Amino acid sequence: MAIYAGTIFLSAFLLFLVQPIIAKQILPWFGGAATVWATCLVFFQTVLLFGYAYADWITRRLGARRQVVLHVALLAASLLVLPIVPGAGWKPAGEENPSWRILGLLAATIGLPYFLLSTTSPLLQAWFARRFHHAAPYRLFALSNLASLLALLAYPVAVEPWISVAAQSHAWSGIYALFAVLCAATAVLSARAEAGAETPAASGAVPPPALRDKLLWLGLAAMGSFLLLAVTNHITQNIASIPFLWIVPLSLYLVSFILCFDHPRWYARGLFMALTAAALTAMAAYIDSLDLKVAIPLYAAGLFVCCMFCHGELARLKPHPRYLTTYYLMIS
Repeated sequence: MAIYAGTIFLSAFLLFLVQPIIAKQILPWFGGAATVWATCLVFFQTVLLFGYAYADWITRRLGARRQVVLHVALLAASLLVLPIVPGAGWKPAGEENPSWRILGLLAATIGLPYFLLSTTSPLLQAWFARRFHHAAPYRLFALSNLASLLALLAYPVAVEPWISVAAQSHAWSGIYALFAVLCAATAVLSARAEAGAETPAASGAVPPPALRDKLLWLGLAAMGSFLLLAVTNHITQNIASIPFLWIVPLSLYLVSFILCFDHPRWYARGLFMALTAAALTAMAAYIDSLDLKVAIPLYAAGLFVCCMFCHGELARLKPHPRYLTTYYLMIS
């Protein structure tokens, strides 16, 4: 059981850590920080979605042995692109729009490793659920968000000020190689536990999620993401231009995921429904306030309460583990 938790934790930590590492490497090449960060964001979100779709497809369409063969082959192939240091040939040569060059650079340098990292949490949770039928796979999602939070907080404090970007890239690449070995070992152990089954394991008469459920998952996840973006933009652009202020709302967003998927005791539905209504009212009433001592705590607390409601409802509506990869695809 520990190997599943360790591999998922390591993958989520690397997934969050690589984004600023690779962006800072290419920032001097392409100038405008806004263009680089926006293009990187589009790339990472798109690849993340493809990773979740792959995890859903492989667990529904392939038997245990074929899942392992395919995934281990991809893990081995991803080692060939290490270390994640962009080649000089990707430097811009003229005045052309840099977006396509940035996307190509990212795909060639980090595309496959990032894709495989993004598949890890849903894929290993599915394997975990098949091997340990009475365990709680969704708690591993809380663990992955904890790893993401630690990476988010560690980079500006313990990594960026003390380690050069080149050293960061090589260190990340070495840890990724360790992850690939752990993930491959976990895949093999999972396949053996299914006794060589050639088709995905059945789960009795568990009905598939209805369209209504899928739309609720999508809507609740979208509301949480929208609130995160809205609050982050408001406090960083309209209230105060403080370095790393954007970390506060993102941290609270991740904490709400950690709590809601760790255990039902952290989410009291009636309480958070009332608190969400009060928070939205207060944030609307103080939207023009520029008082840092009022606005920042208010919007931070309001975001946390609203995300607890959205993510608490998501956790309450989670399906049978047989359908967890579809669930994660919808909320990604």
